[in-house]
Amino acid sequence: MTKPPIGGNRTGRKLGQKVKKGKLKASSRRWIERHINDPYVQRAQLEGYRARAAFKLLEIDEKHKILSGARRIIDLGAAPGSWSQIAANVTRSTDAEPKVVAIDFLPMDPLPGVHIFQLDFLDPTAPDQIMDALGGTPDVVLSDMAAPTTGHRQTDHIRTMHLCEVAAHFAIDVLGPGGHFLAKTFQGGTERELLNLLKQNFKQVIHVKPASSRAESVEMFLLAKGFKGRQGGAGGSEDISEERDLDEAPAE
Repeated sequence: MTKPPIGGNRTGRKLGQKVKKGKLKASSRRWIERHINDPYVQRAQLEGYRARAAFKLLEIDEKHKILSGARRIIDLGAAPGSWSQIAANVTRSTDAEPKVVAIDFLPMDPLPGVHIFQLDFLDPTAPDQIMDALGGTPDVVLSDMAAPTTGHRQTDHIRTMHLCEVAAHFAIDVLGPGGHFLAKTFQGGTERELLNLLKQNFKQVIHVKPASSRAESVEMFLLAKGFKGRQGGAGGSEDISEERDLDEAPAE
């Protein structure tokens, strides 16, 4: 069962560490201090995950069971690879028979059982390359893609939402019936056209903010469960809902 760290951390490292001023800018120093004192960062190191983001997926899966029984998984925006680590474990993927395909324009160190592409997902050839490498129909499409930030909040929101839309269309094109789609989005409004598309094609569509997502972060995750299939899948009547668990930070 995935639980937030209790009593600080489980690594033996002290929290509340400070970084000497030196030549660092104040903003850089604060970021480093937050990172090294983050109990999820420390727990990820202890448990062998490449990033604290692993716990976001684990928490979502604990409640919604989107990885249960998955045979093949696609991970978009995968670097540095913590979600792919979980996916490979769930599918029992091996190098001889990879059942997980990961893609990111950033470099990513090899992972056992994961076929990795260093490629922009917006490249027109990317979808075909992914599907050829996977060798079958995916049960889950994950997307942690986010556009490089510009510092302008509205621009960053629009650019990341575009990636979310592209990932959603891809998921609808490739998922098998009953499959699931999970994608990063930002608080500030998900485009109604995208929500309608997902509601037409999936049985349930919800916004989720796991406890391991920092409270001050504007990120949320859009979860579409139970793909209806590409034959007669339009016209769903389900409404989007927004989770409010006690262990989740309130939306901004």
